[in-house]
Amino acid sequence: MIRPAELIERKRDGGELAPEELNELMLAYARDEVPDYQLAALCMAIYFRGLNSAETYALTEAMIATGDTVDLHSALGRKVVDKHSTGGVGDKTSIAVGPIVAACGVPFAKMSGRGLGHTGGTLDKLESIPGFRVELSTDEFVAQVRDAGMAIIGASANLVPADKKLYALRDVTATVDNYSLIAASIMSKKIAGGADAIVIDAKVGDGAFMKSLDDARALAEAMLDLGARARREVVCLLTDMDQPLGSAVGNALEIREAIATVKGEGPADFLELVLAACSRLLAVSDLGIDEYEGRARAMQAIADGSAFTAYERWIDGQGGDPAEDALPSAPVVRELLSERSGYVSALGAVAVGQAALHLGAGRRTKDDLIDHAVGVLCLRKRGDRVAAGEPLAEIHAATDAAADEAAQELAAAFTIADEPPPQRPVVLDVLS
Repeated sequence: MIRPAELIERKRDGGELAPEELNELMLAYARDEVPDYQLAALCMAIYFRGLNSAETYALTEAMIATGDTVDLHSALGRKVVDKHSTGGVGDKTSIAVGPIVAACGVPFAKMSGRGLGHTGGTLDKLESIPGFRVELSTDEFVAQVRDAGMAIIGASANLVPADKKLYALRDVTATVDNYSLIAASIMSKKIAGGADAIVIDAKVGDGAFMKSLDDARALAEAMLDLGARARREVVCLLTDMDQPLGSAVGNALEIREAIATVKGEGPADFLELVLAACSRLLAVSDLGIDEYEGRARAMQAIADGSAFTAYERWIDGQGGDPAEDALPSAPVVRELLSERSGYVSALGAVAVGQAALHLGAGRRTKDDLIDHAVGVLCLRKRGDRVAAGEPLAEIHAATDAAADEAAQELAAAFTIADEPPPQRPVVLDVLS
C-alpha cells in the first residue's frame, strides 16, 4: 500500500521517486484514495526540489495509466500528427493548420481545451460555429479523422483523469509553473490522445506562460525528452507572444481569420506561424519529405483551394455550418482611433486579451458563459505606422457601455513612438 507521506518527505529532502511509486500514487489519487492536501504537499516539494528526466517520464506514464488511451495509428494504418500550443492571445493556429495538413494527405487529430483568463481556448472558438460538435466518442473521433482527414475535439473525461485533478489542484496551490509538471501534463494528454508525431508551439513573452526565451527553451527540452522516451517525434517551435497573434482576438472573429488564412488572405504574422507549423508537421509525417518540401506543399494547398475544401469537409463532418456568414456578429462595432502619429512600438498581449475577456469573449471562472460574437481586431501591430485619427483597433461589443470600457483598456495596450521598434520574427527558434 502506497504511503504518500513517505514520498512527500523523500522529495522534500531531495530524494528520487521510483516509477512504480508514482504509478501507484496516481492510480490511488484518481480513485480518490489519496486526499488533495497530500498531493498539494507533494507538488510543492516537486516545485522546490524538481524532478529529474526519468521521474518526469515516470509521472507522465503514471498519469496516462489512470485512464483510457486512443490508438489512432492502428485504427487508421497511418502516422497521425498533432499540434499543441502552450496558449496565448489570438492563437487560432490549429484551426488553420489542421485543414492545410489534411489537404496535403496527412491525418491530423487533436484533443483540445477551453480558455481561462486572457488566453482563449480552441474549443470555445470552434463552438462559435453553429452546430459544431466538440464532444465525440472515441469511435466517432477515429471515423472523423478517417473520413475528413482531421478532427479537433474535447478530451474525454476518461483520458488522463489524474492530470485533470492535478492541474486543478496546482492552479490553486501556486505550483503550476514547474517545467516537469507542465511537460508531464501536456505530454500525457498528447501521448494518450494517440498522435505519433507532435509539433509543440511554446509561446514566449508578455501574453505567454513563459516570459523569457530561456524558460520556453527549458520547457521545450523537457517535452522533447518525454517525446523521445515515449517513442514519439516531437518538434518545438518557440514563438513570439509579446503581442497578439494575427489581428483577431475573440471567438467568431478568430474563426473568420482562420478561414481567411486557409484561403491565403490572413495576416502576415499568423500566416508565417501557420506555415512554420505545417512544414514541420508534414516533415514528421509518413510522406517522407523535409520541412522545405512541406512548406511548398502547404502553400500549394492554400493556393489551389484544397485547404479550404478540407476546412469545409472537417466542419461539416463535426456537424457545423462552414459558411462564414453563419458565424455570430456583435451588435456594436467601434473603432479606437490613434491620438498621435508615429509607429506602434508595443502592443501588450495581456492588455488586449483582458479587454476581450471583459467584453465577454473569455472566462474569469471555468463556469462563465462566453459571448462568441465579441472581441477585438488589432488593425495596427508592432512596427506599423499610424497617423493621428487613424484606427488602431476595432471593438466588437454587446453594448455601448462595454465598448466604452474596452476602448479605455485597449488605448493603454498601444504604445506609439516616433521611431519603429526593431523587427522581431514570429518564430524565435526551433528545437527538435
